[in-house]
Amino acid sequence: MFSCVGGFWALLAACLVAACGFGFLSPAWIVKGPRLHPAHDELSFGLLWPCPEAPGRRARCAALGGLGEFRQIPSGAWQTSAVLCSGGCALLAISCLLAITALFLPAGLCERRVCTLAGYMQTAAVFIMASGLLVYPFGLSSATVKKFCENSSIYYAGDCQIGWGYMLAIVGVMLSVFLPFFAKYAPKEHISPTPIPAIL
Repeated sequence: MFSCVGGFWALLAACLVAACGFGFLSPAWIVKGPRLHPAHDELSFGLLWPCPEAPGRRARCAALGGLGEFRQIPSGAWQTSAVLCSGGCALLAISCLLAITALFLPAGLCERRVCTLAGYMQTAAVFIMASGLLVYPFGLSSATVKKFCENSSIYYAGDCQIGWGYMLAIVGVMLSVFLPFFAKYAPKEHISPTPIPAIL
């Protein structure tokens, strides 16, 4: 039987891996749409690939985040951010599998080691993904982004705005900070048998 803290830890880790995946593949990290600027077509930049305003690709971009090659990412900062965020997501996914494995291990040293390893991996994932999110806004000063988002610069989106994909990634990293703390208390308590009192 697994502990309540361990079960909650594994569930939260699985939810955050899903949020990380959705945020990572989202085509809406930077958006510029007709609701903001009626004179312009809808446009969005995801972490991986831009979704330009080509009429035939708009539906596919909205669904898949735009398919392309790594070198097509319009900024070196965005390429760095993509590598960091994908690495952090991969570490988070592996630690989630370790957390689920720890649920079914018997209480003891092995379970504690698995929980400790998963906690360290989750800590590393948080730092790596947070670094990727902090590097991402440096790409707003690239020529490609300035072409679509006027007056954009580092940490300023100009006449575009931050999209739900970037916000989801930020919230996911903020919640992931708590995972290592749960990892510390996830192992089941080893209950030693009650000693039989000696009869005088």
